[in-house]
Amino acid sequence: MRLQPIPAFDDNYIWTLEADDGGTIVVDPGDAQPLLAAAEQGFEPRAVLLTHHHNDHIGGVPALRARWPTLEIIAPDDARIPLATTRVEAGDRVERGPWRFEVLAAPGHTATHIAFFGHGHLFCGDTLFSLGCGRLFEGTPSQMLDSLDRLAALPADTLVCCGHEYSRSNAAFARAVDPDNAALERREQEIIAMRSAHRPTLPVSLHSELACNPFLRVDTPAVRDAVAAHAGAMQKDRVAVFAALRRWKDGFRA
Repeated sequence: MRLQPIPAFDDNYIWTLEADDGGTIVVDPGDAQPLLAAAEQGFEPRAVLLTHHHNDHIGGVPALRARWPTLEIIAPDDARIPLATTRVEAGDRVERGPWRFEVLAAPGHTATHIAFFGHGHLFCGDTLFSLGCGRLFEGTPSQMLDSLDRLAALPADTLVCCGHEYSRSNAAFARAVDPDNAALERREQEIIAMRSAHRPTLPVSLHSELACNPFLRVDTPAVRDAVAAHAGAMQKDRVAVFAALRRWKDGFRA
């Protein structure tokens, strides 16, 4: 299968996963225009997967349904996604033609956020970013950390397909937290080179994220100590470390 990130807006990615017969699964189409334009070259969506209700991830759905009226829209059970034709939840399997996905709970950024894992790819919306994680708009630190733990337990060769191109700014924060991490330094240089060449920094392997992403490394002494130094006190447990790390990121300016 052929994976492609399609840029949208300032920093979103719409993901497509094309099968050998040319049919395509679309993930989080916030903007329909790139997909409608691709239809002129034979683009054929078979279904749409939605991770959460934010408009920059679902805003293109009405136009896609107008162009392809029978197009299946697979989404979490959330009334804020009104055009869904199929509702799914954690533990469900999505099997359509050659595609097979496991639905994972991923709350934290939003209350009903889900992720789709299949064919070695993780479509995680705004829960996990390269070197970062989503803001806690609706969930709690405990919920988000549990979601990240769940994603981190997937096979290390999983390709992480995030919803935004935030890698460069996330790298600056990650280096402030974990400046002696050699793997992180290499990843930052890779990101700088990719963005300088106008290339996506995604997908990225989960193996890389486990080595570099501070939000997946709250149990390591380097991250715990950095958070304690920034907060002025050791945190009582890993949830408190994560919460303090997320607050640090919220106010961080490179």
